[in-house]
Amino acid sequence: MTVSPKISTSTDITLVTLQNCPSELGFVTDVFRQIGQLGVDVDMISLSPTHGAYTSVSFTIADNDLDKILSFTCELRDKAKIKAIVSSGNCKISVYDPNMVHTPGIAAQVFEAVSSANADIRLITTSEIDISMLITASDFPEVMKVMEKGICF
Repeated sequence: MTVSPKISTSTDITLVTLQNCPSELGFVTDVFRQIGQLGVDVDMISLSPTHGAYTSVSFTIADNDLDKILSFTCELRDKAKIKAIVSSGNCKISVYDPNMVHTPGIAAQVFEAVSSANADIRLITTSEIDISMLITASDFPEVMKVMEKGICF
C-alpha cells in the first residue's frame, strides 16, 4: 500500500532564537524547563553547532504566547547576556510521508519546489518521515501553491 505525501499547515507562529547561550546541554534543558513552567508549548527546535563555549537555539511557539516569552527572554538577557531575536506572524508547512525513510532525494524535491517561490524560509526541521519549514505569512500562499503542484514523490 502506497501512502501519498500529506501537507499540513499551522499559522500564527513565533520564531525565537536565543544567541550566545552556554553550550552545555544543562543550560538548554533549563531554558525549556522554564518555558514549560510558563505554560508555553514549543514546537520546532533547532540547536546550532557550538562556537567555543556558546551556541544558539531556535524554537517556535504560538503567537498568543509571545507575551510570556518576551518576559522570559528579558530575564535571560539581564541574567545571562543572552540575545533573543523574536519574529511573529509566521506559518509552518510540513510534508509527511512514511516512505521518505526509504526514498533518497525527497528533501531536494521539497526545497526545489519551495525555492521557485523565492520564499523567506526561517527554519527547517526534519525527521525520517517529515520535513517542516517555517515561512513568513506573506510567503505562505505562494509556497502552498508551488508545494501542492511540485510535491509528487
